[in-house]
Amino acid sequence: MSGCGEAWNNPYPAAESGKNILYTAFIDRPKHLDPVQSYSEDEIAFTAQIYEPPLQYHYLKRPYTLIPATAEAVPQPRYLDAEGKELPANSPAAQIAFTDYLIAIKPGIRYQPHAAFARNPAAGDSAAYLYHDLSLEQLSRITTLADFAVQDTRELVAEDYVYGIKRLAHPQLHSPIFGLMSGYVVGLIDFSRNLKKSALVIRRDGWLDLRKHTLDGVEVIDRYHYRIRIKGKYPQFLYWLAMPFFSPMPWEADKFYSQPGMKEKNLTLDWYPVGTGPYMLTENDPNARMVLQRNPNFREEHYPCEGEPEDKKAGLLNDCGKRLPFIDQVVFTREKEQIPYWNKFLQGYYDASGISSDAFDQAVQVTGGGEATLTDAMQAQGITLSTSVATSTFYMGFNWLDPLVGGSNPATAERAAKLRQAIAIAIDQEEFISIFQNGRGVAAQGPIPPGIFGYREGALGINRTMYDWVDGHAQRKPIAEAKRLLAEAGWPDGRDVATGEPLVIYLDTTATGVGSKSRMDWLNKQLSQINVQLVVRNTDYNRFQEKIRKGAAQLFYFGWNADYPDPENFLFLLSGQQSAVLHDGSNAANYSNPDYDVLFAQMQTMENGPQRQVLIDQMVEQLRHDAPWIWGFHPKDYSLQHAWLTNRKPGKVGNNNI
Repeated sequence: MSGCGEAWNNPYPAAESGKNILYTAFIDRPKHLDPVQSYSEDEIAFTAQIYEPPLQYHYLKRPYTLIPATAEAVPQPRYLDAEGKELPANSPAAQIAFTDYLIAIKPGIRYQPHAAFARNPAAGDSAAYLYHDLSLEQLSRITTLADFAVQDTRELVAEDYVYGIKRLAHPQLHSPIFGLMSGYVVGLIDFSRNLKKSALVIRRDGWLDLRKHTLDGVEVIDRYHYRIRIKGKYPQFLYWLAMPFFSPMPWEADKFYSQPGMKEKNLTLDWYPVGTGPYMLTENDPNARMVLQRNPNFREEHYPCEGEPEDKKAGLLNDCGKRLPFIDQVVFTREKEQIPYWNKFLQGYYDASGISSDAFDQAVQVTGGGEATLTDAMQAQGITLSTSVATSTFYMGFNWLDPLVGGSNPATAERAAKLRQAIAIAIDQEEFISIFQNGRGVAAQGPIPPGIFGYREGALGINRTMYDWVDGHAQRKPIAEAKRLLAEAGWPDGRDVATGEPLVIYLDTTATGVGSKSRMDWLNKQLSQINVQLVVRNTDYNRFQEKIRKGAAQLFYFGWNADYPDPENFLFLLSGQQSAVLHDGSNAANYSNPDYDVLFAQMQTMENGPQRQVLIDQMVEQLRHDAPWIWGFHPKDYSLQHAWLTNRKPGKVGNNNI
C-alpha cells in the first residue's frame, strides 16, 4: 500500500535510516569547543564526547568515583618538602611544599582522522605535512573540514597532554581556569609572562609553538609518562584531571588551525575539535544542526559491570562488558522554543527530553505522598521518567565592587550587607520554584547543594539570616524583617534617608526566551514589596560576559553545575583569589573577605571528615551574613526517554555519557 511508505514529514534524511542514531536537541549554541576555553553546560555536551582527559567518572557508581580514561591508573599523590625530598603520605599539609602526580598513558590510543595529521608519504621527513603551510589561494577552495581530501591520525603521547596544559596560559586564549590553576601548577604564572613576550614575535603564520617553551611544573618523562607538580597539597586536583581542560592537544592541530585565513572560515578548534574520544564532530551548524560521528579509531573500552543496587533492577547492567560506544551517530538539532521540542519528542523525533513548565501537568502527576509519577498517557507510549536532585546551584550575584550593593568599602560594608539581606528575603525562592519550576527544586540555604559533602539537612542547615525553623521546616522570614533591614541600611520605605531618592537596582541578564518576561514581572513584584525599583538590562551573551569580567554589572543571574563532587568546587566561587575582575577567575560576584579566604585555604587541603565540616560550617555562616549571593535553588532534574533508549543514567558530574 502506498500509505505504508516513508512518512512525508520525516525530518531525517534517508541516509540515516538503518543506523543506531541518537536524536536529541540543544537550545543554546555552543560558544567554545576549544577545551581550554570551554566552560559551559551547552558546550560540554560536545567536548566531553570528543576530548579525553586522563581520568573519567564511573558511569554507574554513586558517589561519583574516578577511574582511568586514557591513563593506566588513577595517579597517587607524591608529597615533597621545599627541598624536593619525599614526605610520608600522612604528612601535615603545612609541611607539604609540592605534590607530584605521575601519569601513565595507555599505549596504542589514536586520534580521530583529521587533516592536521595528513602527511606526504613520499617526503619521508617530519616536516612533510600536507596542510601546514597553506596559501590564501589554496584556502580559497576550502569551505569546511571535509574539503581536505586527505586525513590521517597518530598515536596519543604524553607530550600532547603537556602541550594542552601549556595552552591554559596562551596569550591569545582566555581560559576561565587560568587564574585558579596558576595558583597550583608550579611555574604557570611565569610561563604565561614568558609567552606574552614571545607573542610579540609570533611567526608570520600566527602560530606560537609551545613545544619550545618550558613549563617547570609539567614535564614529559617519556613517550607515555608525564608529571604535573602543584604547589602544596590539593586533593581535589585529581578531579580536574577528569575535565576537558586537561585533555591532550596535538601540536599538529594547533599549528594547522593557526594558519592565516583559517579563522575567517570557522576552521578553528572552537568549531572543529580534534580528540581521541568515542566521537568526532563532523557537522557544525550551531544555529541548526550539529552531528557527532563514531570515531573509527576509538580504543577498546567496555560497558561497566558494576553499579548501584537499583541499577540491576533498572536493567542498566544488561550490557555488561560489551564494547563501547553503542551509538553510531548523535544528531543534535537546535530548538529555540520549548513547545516544538516537546511535540517532536512526543512524536518520537527526539529520543529523550526534559519537561518544561508548560508540559509538566501533561507528563507528570504528583501523588498525595509527594511522589512524582508519569501520567497514564505517557506510560501508554512506553515513556519512562528519571529523577534526581542535581549537584547544581542557581543564584543571583551582587557585584562586590559596586558602590551601592557591594561590600568592598569598609565604611559602608555593614549597611550594604543589610541591603543585600533585605533584597534576598524579599525574593521568595519557594514561590519561584512552585511557579516556574513546578516544584522541581530545593531552596538554597548556601552555595553547597545536596549530595555534596558539607551540605547540612534540617534545622542545622538553614540560613538563620533569611529563615526561621518552624514546626519542623524552614520558613522564610516575613517582609517586615526585610523592611527593617532596609531601613537600617539607610533606605526606609525604599528611599535614601538623606536625599529621598528611590532605591533602584539594575539587573543584567541575557534572558530573552519563552517565559523570561513573566519571570522579570514576578521579580519586579517581589521587590516592590519593599519599595525597591528594578531596572532590567537585557544584553547578548558576549556583552554580558564582558560586563562580568569588567565588574560593570550590579545584579545578575548565574548558575553552577558541579565540575567535581567536592564542596571546594562551590566554595571557590567566592574566594577572593577567584575574583573575575581582579584575577580573571570564576568569582563573578568579586566577593572578598579575608576571614573567609583563610578558612577556604585550610579547608582545601583537608580530606572529608568532622574537622572539615566545622570549617565549612564557619565559611557558609560567613557567607549567609555577607550575602554576596541571593541564594536561589538546587534544581530537581526530571528527564523522559522513549522505551528504545536504554542504559541512560542521569548525572551532572560525569559528562562523557553518550
